[in-house]
Amino acid sequence: MRLYNSLTRAPEELPPPPGPIRMYVCGPTVYQRVHVGNARPFVLGIWIKRWLERRGYEVKLVSNITDVDDRVYEASAEQRIGSRELAASASEWYRQDTGDLGLGRPDVEPLASETIPEIVALVEELLERGAAYVADGDVYFRVASHPEYGRLSGARLEEMIAQEPSELKVDQRDFALWKAQKPGEDFAWESPWGPGRPGWHIECSAMAEKFLGSEFEIHGGGNDLRFPHHENELAQSRAAGRPFARLWMHNGMLELDQEKMAKSVGNVRTLREVLDVWGREALLVYFLTGQWRKPIDFTPEAMEAAAARAEGFRNVFRDENKPLPPEAWAEFAAALDDDFNTAQALAVIHEWTDHELLRRALDVFGLASLAKQTEAPRELRALAERRERARAERDFGEADRLRGEIEDAGWEVRDVAEGFQLVPKR
Repeated sequence: MRLYNSLTRAPEELPPPPGPIRMYVCGPTVYQRVHVGNARPFVLGIWIKRWLERRGYEVKLVSNITDVDDRVYEASAEQRIGSRELAASASEWYRQDTGDLGLGRPDVEPLASETIPEIVALVEELLERGAAYVADGDVYFRVASHPEYGRLSGARLEEMIAQEPSELKVDQRDFALWKAQKPGEDFAWESPWGPGRPGWHIECSAMAEKFLGSEFEIHGGGNDLRFPHHENELAQSRAAGRPFARLWMHNGMLELDQEKMAKSVGNVRTLREVLDVWGREALLVYFLTGQWRKPIDFTPEAMEAAAARAEGFRNVFRDENKPLPPEAWAEFAAALDDDFNTAQALAVIHEWTDHELLRRALDVFGLASLAKQTEAPRELRALAERRERARAERDFGEADRLRGEIEDAGWEVRDVAEGFQLVPKR
């Protein structure tokens, strides 16, 4: 299998099975309900894990939850609740909403707040190596000390602007590894530099190393994290002597009216809202339609098309099973092995009539549920049987009335060779 590597800007072959393949996917910062765009890296990470395991790999997937961040403090102050209380509640909302996608969980979901000792130790090591410095309780990474800075994102040192301007910095391009507690911040951790909290970037470096080791195969996350977050992760870990991630995957963003969906822009649709309106199956099919590295438009029309495609798969299982030759699976597998091309894989299985093969393919994406037939209530089956008799007696007015009664109950009656089918309306 090969995947595109953002670091080398080329597709690269993964080591042969069984690997192992160790994956770290950046999760959200939790201070409110996550938007549907946050679900894309979560889904992509689990899909790739599922596919690799079916290809014979040993896979470990770690996806963090950032529960220590400026935005947590800001949101908690606005809501007048404790920052730790808000972070705990928002973490649980995230687990609930992504849990309703029906894909299971990553192998490990560390919290930044539970990794403070490892973070402090990593910052101390960077200080010992001269890659960082202390300034009035803050600790900053020396960007100029790392010659390869900018390789991942393409950012050039002389063109960079300060990520967080501060008079305490030696160089405005430097970034915070540790932040001293500010007035109004209700919680802090003790450190050799005084009470405070970690910077965003050092959290992921420490969590990845804690659960995957100093070198691992894949690091994933949204394309908006490429700079500065992932660039900073890579720089500080390499400066501490860790090889860190070999292959970087950056998924495209969801867009509304050609603008990136983001809380800061205010054009978000929460994952909870989308699941409540469209359901998990339509959302997963929607994610399948896009090439993972490219942005995809999020519109009602796109979701309607995805829901219709999901219904199309259900109809295949309602129809007669027509087995396909073994080479049909090879075409599906080739699409996923070639940079995990889900759009091509979807096009391949769109034509399938083999129930067993189609169920097997859909299961990779957590969509085997589309093969399950919902049993109609007994009273609706009785109405459909009465309609059959009315049609046989050419009482079409009564047959139409009974059809309408069935539809009012949320079901569709379909005439087939063996009689009728009752199908829930979506």
